[in-house]
Amino acid sequence: MASKKDMRREDLIIPYKDPSTKESDNDVASTMASTLPMVAMFTRNKMIGWASFVFAVQTWLAQTPEQAKKAGTPGYLSAGMALMGLATTYLPMFMPPPGANRATGTEAPSVAPPS
Repeated sequence: MASKKDMRREDLIIPYKDPSTKESDNDVASTMASTLPMVAMFTRNKMIGWASFVFAVQTWLAQTPEQAKKAGTPGYLSAGMALMGLATTYLPMFMPPPGANRATGTEAPSVAPPS
């Protein structure tokens, strides 16, 4: 039969310590500042383009020297990327895609007359 005696040794007990919390390297602001301009370029959404530009400039201006050391990309580069994304959304205004139907208002109506 098994012994009911406790076989654990008191001298081998290790007290529990909470694991140390690592500082999060994830900087959500810089991630959003680099992701939103790409979303604006892919969707050609002007509202997202303006939001990304404002967000990138705010992130750049609010950046501390310690965050600047840890950051993968400088703040001015994120703001430049956002400006480029914003320019991409307005590009079809200045350079229409080839084959775009341009109506000047002086053409004949496209509806056939009744017969």
